[in-house]
Amino acid sequence: MADKVILVIIKTGARGSRDPLDMLEEMTELTLSAQGLVAASFTANISHPSPSHYIRGGKVEEIREGIMSTGANVIIFSVDLTPGQARNLEADLGARVVDRTGLILDIFARRAVSSDGKLQVELAQMHYLLPRLVGQGVIMSRLGGGIGTRGPGEQKLEVDRRKIRRRIDYVQGQLEKLRTHRAQMRSGRRQKGLRQVAIVGYTNAGKSTLLNTLTSADAYVENRLFATLDPKTRIYQDGIVPSILFTDTVGFIRDLPHGLVKAFLATLEEVLEADLILIVIDAASDHALEHRRVVEGVLKELGAESKKKLVVLNKMDLLGEADRARLRDAFPESFLVSAAQNQGTPDLISGIRQALVPVSQ
Repeated sequence: MADKVILVIIKTGARGSRDPLDMLEEMTELTLSAQGLVAASFTANISHPSPSHYIRGGKVEEIREGIMSTGANVIIFSVDLTPGQARNLEADLGARVVDRTGLILDIFARRAVSSDGKLQVELAQMHYLLPRLVGQGVIMSRLGGGIGTRGPGEQKLEVDRRKIRRRIDYVQGQLEKLRTHRAQMRSGRRQKGLRQVAIVGYTNAGKSTLLNTLTSADAYVENRLFATLDPKTRIYQDGIVPSILFTDTVGFIRDLPHGLVKAFLATLEEVLEADLILIVIDAASDHALEHRRVVEGVLKELGAESKKKLVVLNKMDLLGEADRARLRDAFPESFLVSAAQNQGTPDLISGIRQALVPVSQ
């Protein structure tokens, strides 16, 4: 049975803070990706978070009444909470409390398919879990099922800090082997003269669909945030030398938890080593400009801000001519395509070839 969720959208009033409606839209999509049902939502204006609960007593009471009227069993916050705040809220509300990072980690745990992806999610979950253990030998009674309950590893209820740290060391060792293996694969590709193009973008921008269209790949596609976690590399061959390797990568999101960026560094290194980066943007989204800023921010965090890039405006089939003209003004030198309809891809391939010429000389 799906969890019934109450969303708590926090508005801080800080300069540059997001519009609450935008946050509600994104948090709703994240909740759906975690297979939860949104029963209600509350907005809280918080300039100075309470050290004990983040929100103040009046808002806690409102949420408690919301739980009683909707039967919700999970409260999800649009911000990150301290372990103490989460525990106090759970005690006062009598419902499971999940913060934004916990929600994203839950989605990643559901989406990871390969052993590599599972290891990377597990590492991020354990770093998240470690400060939330109270004392030694805590019974992790929440590992039974539902949003925010997916445990990261040993499939045991009793987990203590020592076991978690040992597991972290082991997983980091396995991921280091993964990095070495991927480096060897990249070296082999270089020796064969292949060019590497990394496809990046905000989650659900259509990266996997673009990979499938360009290379006849079979990457998983779903209209959900973080539908794909495991990078997939496929070759594009049109008889022109050099052949191009396209790699689909995990989607980005605003304020992507730092622990996830670190955990996925082994696969995100494909971005660092690429000859060219395609930034795919959902052209039909009202937040296209913001999504580009988010992606470029993550690339900077990875140390890839100086890499050669092309901007791809996807889903052009959903736009009228006036919107297309507006986007051409907002994103000069970009490529308008519809990966789903295979429109605009010849011009994109031509642009990629031109961008790769200096590298191949």
